Amino acid sequence: MRLAHTVAQVRDSEHDLVRTVPEGTLMHRAAAGLAHAVLDFLGGGYGRRVLLLVGAGDNGGDALYAGALLRRRGVAVDVLLLASRHHEAGLAALLAAGGSVLESLVGPSPDVVVDGIVGIGGRPGLTAAAAAAVASLDGIPVVSVDVPSGVGVDTGELDGPHVVADVTITFGTHKVAHLVDPAAAACGAVHLVDLGLALPEAAVEALQPADVARLLPRPGGAAHKYNRGVVGIRAGSPTYPGAALLCVAGASCGLVGMVRYAGPHAVADQVRLVHPEVVGPGRVQAWVVGPGGGEDAAAELESALSDEVPVVIDADALGHVVGPVGVPCVLTPHAGELAAMLGSARDDVEARPLEHARAAAERFEAVVLLKGRRTLTARPDGRVRVTTTGVPWLATAGAGDVLAGVIGSLLAAGLSPWDAASVGSWVHGAAATEVSAGGPLVAGDVAHAVGSVLRSLL
Repeated sequence: MRLAHTVAQVRDSEHDLVRTVPEGTLMHRAAAGLAHAVLDFLGGGYGRRVLLLVGAGDNGGDALYAGALLRRRGVAVDVLLLASRHHEAGLAALLAAGGSVLESLVGPSPDVVVDGIVGIGGRPGLTAAAAAAVASLDGIPVVSVDVPSGVGVDTGELDGPHVVADVTITFGTHKVAHLVDPAAAACGAVHLVDLGLALPEAAVEALQPADVARLLPRPGGAAHKYNRGVVGIRAGSPTYPGAALLCVAGASCGLVGMVRYAGPHAVADQVRLVHPEVVGPGRVQAWVVGPGGGEDAAAELESALSDEVPVVIDADALGHVVGPVGVPCVLTPHAGELAAMLGSARDDVEARPLEHARAAAERFEAVVLLKGRRTLTARPDGRVRVTTTGVPWLATAGAGDVLAGVIGSLLAAGLSPWDAASVGSWVHGAAATEVSAGGPLVAGDVAHAVGSVLRSLL
């Protein structure tokens, strides 16, 4: 599988590889990839001007060597040194190619700034000098080397001033900051330069289309509607009947052989009218509980748990989870709901989503899907998958109800809670991207597009 790996593991992998290649080989590979990416961003070399902001780390060396390559392609390259020490060989290469060292930011404005201030070993935040330099260049496009300087590389957190990049060129593998918000939002478009690293299994990863296709359940030649999986829906209320309709729509995407609705009688007729293939209560392989459940959510959760089958616990039912529920389950909170479950502030959850998702998964002994721009699916052992599909238009009422139904179907079809949650989230985001086409959408549109995404994968 092509998965994104954590920076801690990448460091170990790079250290092992460095011992088997000539000194400087990885830096020259990285610099070549960076230079080509900058040229592509500029749309050419001759007549263009690039400013390098260089700190003391190896990513400053990457920037300097890339600057030498750019200079040979006709780019005017200046460097502002923002630390008392720097990569001497890289600076010598730049000067030999005709680059210049600036004492201050005066003169012609660059077409692009290359951010080589702080690399993967740096702490969040910037020095006062670096922050001032970055602020003075506001409005000029930025290409960051490896990560935007000042972000929390291992955590995805922000603490103090940091670079906001238009493009980030990273090497060997993605880092946590490229995947996890709020740092991921500062990375812009992320381009990976392959350095030929041998990478270990990751603790933080992002599924790619081939991974999702491999994990999706497929009916065998002897399949029938019962052995393909039966999912039960306990959702909706007289106040919120639409939640039931949307949850059932998500579950009715064709991944299982049967969908049962066991919600309030006042809603059941509406469900059957819109979804005539849905049947009434009976045995299931998984339950979805909570969307639009209102005052009945606690009783519905208790009924679902009594069947001792896997459960997706969403929306109103989340407020009744105070500890491990005793069956395999997926909890699907947004930041506000997770804050209430953990006794934390919503702002703190949004500032440190990776930490809080992991803490909740451990505390509740469940898979926790923390919904957001970059949805996180966390296991109790600390492993996390990040959903990178989706569009901002997906932040709309009812979208979570559809997602809960999709995940419930995957659970009933036999996937583990971790696979069901992360695959369901990926498919849900891809469906939103497809149906949005760059414009607004409503939750029902997403439900209808799930089947199209599944067909393209299968």
